[in-house]
Amino acid sequence: MRAPYAITVDEEVGARVLAAVVWADDMACAGSPQRTEWLDGLLARAERGDELVSDAVRGAVRAMLRYGVYRPTGRGKPASEFLLQAALRKEFPRVNGPVDTNNAVSLASGLPGSIFDADLSGSRLHIRYGRPGESYVFNPSGQSIDLEDLIVVCRDVGGTWEPCGNPVKDSMATKVRAESRGVVGILYVPRAFGTETALRWASQFAETLAAACGAREVGCRLAGDLPA
Repeated sequence: MRAPYAITVDEEVGARVLAAVVWADDMACAGSPQRTEWLDGLLARAERGDELVSDAVRGAVRAMLRYGVYRPTGRGKPASEFLLQAALRKEFPRVNGPVDTNNAVSLASGLPGSIFDADLSGSRLHIRYGRPGESYVFNPSGQSIDLEDLIVVCRDVGGTWEPCGNPVKDSMATKVRAESRGVVGILYVPRAFGTETALRWASQFAETLAAACGAREVGCRLAGDLPA
């Protein structure tokens, strides 16, 4: 069992966002897509045209991301919207167990999420708004995303908080790998949704990681409740 995850949140972000933290350790598998009846059922519903997420939820998530110069539209819209569109086109990505679990929770809830290899992210994370000039590469092709005024999850690199994730695209630096045996995820929840909703989806996230990835240790809490 690794050290307890310690996640802090800037007050400015915390006024608008509930960050639900999920972790899984000692996973049996991470390298290949893992089929679950739950995800298969979600995709079948999407393909039938069932409404998985209401317009009210989508609007609240976009409002949560709309801050400063950042606008959650076009390529900057939340990952949960990209995933819903992919499901409707029958092009939902299957990557590996942890990523597929993160994507399934986002598809079902309408809440964007991030997931990291815990050995690469470390157990100390900090959530703040991106600063002018900050960016990172998010895919193998070398494309980067501008992080100014976007909610970002940062890892501790030599005493500096380095962005590695956000509700749109996560960094290549902390991507889940075939050899990953521990992961930590963040669900970004509009504060108005309340702690019950945040923890319900975080629990679903943790339970599915255990079932799909064979994780022996899983857990979830709100970021502000984690030990510093």
